[in-house]
Parts: sequence; structure tokens; C-alpha cells
Amino acid sequence: MAQGDATAKTRLSADDWAQAALDALAEGGLAAVAVEPIAKRLGTTKGSFYWHFKDRAALVEAALARWEQRSTDDVIAEIAIETDPAERLHRLFAQVIDYAATGRIELALLASADQASVAATLRRVADRRIEYVAELLGELGLTAGQARTRAVVAVSIYHGFNQLARVSPDALPSTEAERRMLVDSAFESLLPKQR
Repeated sequence: MAQGDATAKTRLSADDWAQAALDALAEGGLAAVAVEPIAKRLGTTKGSFYWHFKDRAALVEAALARWEQRSTDDVIAEIAIETDPAERLHRLFAQVIDYAATGRIELALLASADQASVAATLRRVADRRIEYVAELLGELGLTAGQARTRAVVAVSIYHGFNQLARVSPDALPSTEAERRMLVDSAFESLLPKQR
């Protein structure tokens, strides 16, 4: 084994490969998650890949797990430090609307939803997001049924915004003030009506 290969192995982790796979996915879809081009991007050989993964499917699974953790669990954990459920919901909306305007990974995954591992991950993520938003709305006084319905609407707004950012970016708010108005409007539509 060449010394360069040994050095690459110690420097690159499975997380490095998973992140590079996510970057490739964002740029070219699931088909772009290929070992040789990713190794080239990372400045290493396929040997480094096989040090961490059995095959491409294992890399895809690791990338999906990384995306799920970062785009859902980590976001929820970050928002959870806020004690007021209304403020958590508002911060969540602001954060995901900003991400939807620029994030490409989710759209790439949606385009590959016919792949079993991708479909399973997307389903878990959607269910977890709906569940979390419903929890927040329940804390704000909505019944379980109302909270679930509005949580589905909230997640749908996010997906619609994400799609709109790709097909008609000029339709989206271009300034921070306009984006804030959009977030406020969406947020207010989800809250229980005051009597």
C-alpha cells in the first residue's frame, strides 16, 4: 500500500465520505453518488472508500442518515432551546424557509423517491417533522386533530416553497423584510384563532 493511501485513510472519516456524497447528490442527484468521482473530489482513492463502506449502497445509507440527522433532528434540537412554543414554531419557520430557498438535497431526494432507501428516509423525515410541528401546535392549545392537520399544512408549505425556489425563484421574497413577512404570514395562519 502506498503511503498516500494510508494518510488519506487516517484523514478521511466515514462522515467525510457521507458529506461528500450529500454534496454530489445536491449537485447531480442520486446518480451522482458514485465512488470514483467522490474519491477524486476528496483527493483520495477508492481504497479509502472501502475502508469505511462495503459498497455504494452503504455510502448512500450513510449520506441519508447524515441528511436526516442534520435536516431534522439537529434543527429540532436547536429550536428546542427556546421555551415558548410559539417562538419555537416561528423560529422553525424562519429557519426552514431560509433553507428551502437554497437547499438542493431534499429536491434531489424527492426526485429519487422511487428508491426504497430514499423513500423510507423521506417518510421518516416527513413524519417526524409533522409530529414535531403538531406537538408545538398542541402546546399552543389546538386539539390533536387540529394540530395534526395544521402540521401537515406547515410541512406542505415548506415543500412548496422548496419547489418554488427551483421553478420560479423570482416569485420568492428577495429581501429579508419580505421573507420575514412571508414567515409571519405562514406562522399566523397556523396558530389557534383568538376569541
